[in-house]
Amino acid sequence: MATSQKHTHSHSHSLSLPLQDRVAIVTGSSRGIGREISLHLASLGARIVVNYASNSSLADSLVAQINSDASVGGGAALPRAIAVRGDVSDPNGVKALFDSAEREFESAVHILVNSAGVTDSNYPTIANTPVEDFDRIFSVNTRGAFLCCKEAANRLVRGGRGRIILLSSSAVAALRPTMGSYTASKAAVEAMTHILAKELKGTGITANCVAPGPIATEMYFAGRTEEQIKASIAVSPLNRLGEPKDVAPLVGFLASDAGEWVNGQVIRVNGGYIS
Repeated sequence: MATSQKHTHSHSHSLSLPLQDRVAIVTGSSRGIGREISLHLASLGARIVVNYASNSSLADSLVAQINSDASVGGGAALPRAIAVRGDVSDPNGVKALFDSAEREFESAVHILVNSAGVTDSNYPTIANTPVEDFDRIFSVNTRGAFLCCKEAANRLVRGGRGRIILLSSSAVAALRPTMGSYTASKAAVEAMTHILAKELKGTGITANCVAPGPIATEMYFAGRTEEQIKASIAVSPLNRLGEPKDVAPLVGFLASDAGEWVNGQVIRVNGGYIS
C-alpha cells in the first residue's frame, strides 16, 4: 500500500492541502513570526500577500522562496505569493493590501493575519515613557489591528472559510513592569477581537488572537540583556525561548476548516511560561 500511495501522492497533493488556493494577507511578514506564518500558510496551499513596512529585500526574498517552493505544484498561472508594501496604521495602506490581493489572485481574501507590531526596546516604566513612543506603539499595534479588522470584516469571504487572526502577546497575562505601553496596546487588541467575533455573527468569519510568549526574534532580543534573556528561559517549563515555528502551526490550524469552532478566543502560545 505504501508504494501505491507514493505514486498517487504528487497527483493528490495539490487537491488535499487544507488551505488550497485560499488567499491570505499576512502583515509584518518580512521577518520574525510573520515570516514563519507566511511560509507555513503557503505550505498548506494558501496564496500569500507578504506585507512589509520598509524592508523590501527581505519581503522579496520570502516571496521568491514561496514561489520557488510552489513551482512543483503544476505551474499555475498565478503566483503563490506577492509582496506589498504598506503601513498598517494607514487606512489607505490597509485597503491597498486587500485591493492588491484581489487583483493579483483574482479572488476575494479568505484569511487576514495581522502580525505587524512594534515595541519599545528601552523598556521604560510608564512614568518614564515619552508620549511619542506611546503614540507610535498604539499607532501600529492597536490602530493597525483596528484598521485590519475593519477592512477584513467588510471584505473577507462570507459563508465560511473567512478568518481573522490577530497577534497579541502573553505580556497581557503576565503584566510585567516596563512593558506598559506595549502590553496595553495588545490588551486593546484582545478586547476588540472578543467583540469582533460577536459582531461577525452570520458571516461565517471567525476572529481570534494568538498571543505568544517570549519568541527568539529580532524584536525580542532588541534592548534585552543576557540576564533578562536567561530569566525568560528560567521561567519556561520547557527551558527555552519560543521560536517562530512554535507559533505558525497554531495560526495554520485556526485558518483551516478544522479551526472553525474556535472563535472569539485568545490563545496563549508560550510553552507554559504564563497561564
